[in-house]
Amino acid sequence: MYRFFRAVTTARVRTASYSTHPIRDLRISSLVPLIDVAKSSLASDASHLREVHENLEAKGVVQVQLGFGDENSTYLQHLISNLHKNHNHGLPITHSAERGWFWDVRPSPASFQSHGHQARSETMSRFEWHTDCSYEEQPPRFFALQVLQPDRCGGGTLSVLNVDRLLTLLSPFAQQWLSSHNYKITVPPEFRKTAGEQHIVGNLLAVNPGGKPGSQLRFREDITVPLTSNATKALDELKEILYGGGAKEETLHLTPQSLPQGSIIMMDNRRWLHSRNEVKDPNRHLRRVRWDATSFGPFSS
Repeated sequence: MYRFFRAVTTARVRTASYSTHPIRDLRISSLVPLIDVAKSSLASDASHLREVHENLEAKGVVQVQLGFGDENSTYLQHLISNLHKNHNHGLPITHSAERGWFWDVRPSPASFQSHGHQARSETMSRFEWHTDCSYEEQPPRFFALQVLQPDRCGGGTLSVLNVDRLLTLLSPFAQQWLSSHNYKITVPPEFRKTAGEQHIVGNLLAVNPGGKPGSQLRFREDITVPLTSNATKALDELKEILYGGGAKEETLHLTPQSLPQGSIIMMDNRRWLHSRNEVKDPNRHLRRVRWDATSFGPFSS
């Protein structure tokens, strides 16, 4: 194991046959590239690394389906290490002062992973639309979720929404004010890395000029406070689109059938929003890693 990956203690999970292949409709297939990985050593293969990197750059999302058991996420560890070495991806970030690079996303009603506070990922509750680490001055560009145990009871669907498509629904007024540094974003207590780290003030949107693709958003409603009336109006417009059904046609829903055991979904955390419906299986277990942290917008001219 590479020295910059902290060892992860994992609970034993019930495994299923790896003959299950993702069930994807035509829309998901056209927007989310799927790469089958027959062996763990491909994490060091130059052509495989290039394929993953180029798909993340071009589409901001890629799904990998492992053809082998990997409860310790060894493939993912080596993949990110080699993306760092060969394609200049930044190394993974720590999730808090008490946790390393990997975080177990599973219901945990009594035992919490950080600071004695229960993170949303340790509940079975619904996650509304958000990007990860919106409270960071340098939020990670990428995150990955490895499915160790999918929800076998019909819950835990991951929904994703492309930011460029979302921008087509936002008025110029909202885009302007969401791009202004008029939002206070509170750092959740379970993710505070230094003493006294309470909040940041910044923009939520960074629009790529000239109509180019790749505009970026950071967003988590429950920790975001607008600081002016116009910033409030812009945020209200964004929320109305997200929660009022305006973005429904642009949303992809990745069910447990689309992301079976052995799947890894990798996403550009700034170019795609994600949400999750209620988890129904208490044994659902995903593992998350975030990497390539850089300053959030604006784009250079």
